[in-house]
Amino acid sequence: MNVLVDTSVWSLALRRTGVVGDPAKIELEQLVEDGRAAIIGPIRQEILSGIRTATQFELLRNHLRAFPDILLTVEDYEQGARFFNSCRSRGIQGSNTDFLICAVAARLRIPILSTDADFRQYAGVLPIKVHRY
Repeated sequence: MNVLVDTSVWSLALRRTGVVGDPAKIELEQLVEDGRAAIIGPIRQEILSGIRTATQFELLRNHLRAFPDILLTVEDYEQGARFFNSCRSRGIQGSNTDFLICAVAARLRIPILSTDADFRQYAGVLPIKVHRY
């Protein structure tokens, strides 16, 4: 089963100063090795945003191209909005990208790998699973 990998984990793994032996980084390495790491376009954009030099951008972009995007649907965006509204009504805040990630994961019935504790909160309200590592 594929695992939708959040920006927080990709960033941790791709930073030069990443923590050696970090469990999330090790899990991502295993998912990549097994061909199970999944990404969506908005996560790709977040990862590539803020890169300081064109050379660094190109290197990272080329590295990420090994991972094809899961195609998004109109229903994913609509479901993301529903999830946003559902969580907000319970006092749980999150970004539009987070709820789009949740919508895609729910549609495909795949877990989310993230170092962001917000996803554990979302999982208490939404039909998503957080990948354990």
